[in-house]
Amino acid sequence: MTDATTHLWDDTVLPFQLDSADIRGRIARLDGVLEEVLAQHDYPPAIEALVAEMALLTALIGQTIKLRWKLSLQVRGDGPARLIATDYYGPSEDGAPARIRAYASYDADRVAETEQPFDLVGQGYFAILIDQGRDMAPYQGITPLAGGSLSSCAETYFAQSEQIPTRFALAYGRSTEAGQGEQWRAGGVMLQHMPKASPFAAGSGDTGGSGEGGLLTAEDILDADDGENWNRANILLDTTDELELIGPSVAPTDLLVRLFHEEGPRVFDPQPVRFGCTCSADRVRQSLSIYSAKDIATMTTDEGRVTADCQFCGAHYEFDPATLGFEATKAP
Repeated sequence: MTDATTHLWDDTVLPFQLDSADIRGRIARLDGVLEEVLAQHDYPPAIEALVAEMALLTALIGQTIKLRWKLSLQVRGDGPARLIATDYYGPSEDGAPARIRAYASYDADRVAETEQPFDLVGQGYFAILIDQGRDMAPYQGITPLAGGSLSSCAETYFAQSEQIPTRFALAYGRSTEAGQGEQWRAGGVMLQHMPKASPFAAGSGDTGGSGEGGLLTAEDILDADDGENWNRANILLDTTDELELIGPSVAPTDLLVRLFHEEGPRVFDPQPVRFGCTCSADRVRQSLSIYSAKDIATMTTDEGRVTADCQFCGAHYEFDPATLGFEATKAP
């Protein structure tokens, strides 16, 4: 029987730690937030799947970072799915939800639904960008695309750029419950070994890593003892199935006990997640403030308006061109 309590964990990220294995982790469940993210656009199913996976990765990764403002994930490729981009905004205050938005840029004429979604990306790179706000230098890390999924790319990023062994187990798709319509659900687990000075950093990896194209993997980073704990945790994680990851019938705390009871799991306060976009008319005006009146004229429509659409939420803005740019002649 399904009741409101079974959905208690929807749109949350639960942090945990495996004390005896020196591993931290997150369990995420996305329900309404994923529906809102995908409802902003009419994506083909394969593109929806890529955006859903990227949003889930963003929720898991964003919660691991002491974030003052924004984390962005980007995958750019030369295939039909040219860009998958997500933003995660940290909570504005204690108890407030984090916010996620996402969108995809793709060539609709080249999207073949018979292909695996990740194959639509082609060759390219995976990037993480961290912006801690005003007066703070932004951070950007980039690695080549590797493996057969976006989660594999993220694992490679953390091994190569941060030298932190990381593993994701994700599930996502449309589900139907009794008495309800079809809707998107997603869930996943992130494991991450606590940061240490790796053998590779000490010089043992001068010939490159053992991964695709010589990229680093967890095995290149961990010593024997840590490697044993890491492998055991990964083997246990491999026993999960989609229903356990997505929910709602299995609570994240119950899943943790089933998987890692011998590793001493310890949980922390869950983080609520919501869909949220930061676009506004003022932000659009600010972005256009660097243009001259001549530049603004080239953006003006035949109807005498300058228009802009938000790629993330679809919001539409219209402006009097005389109020835009550094040569504006009228107040907004």
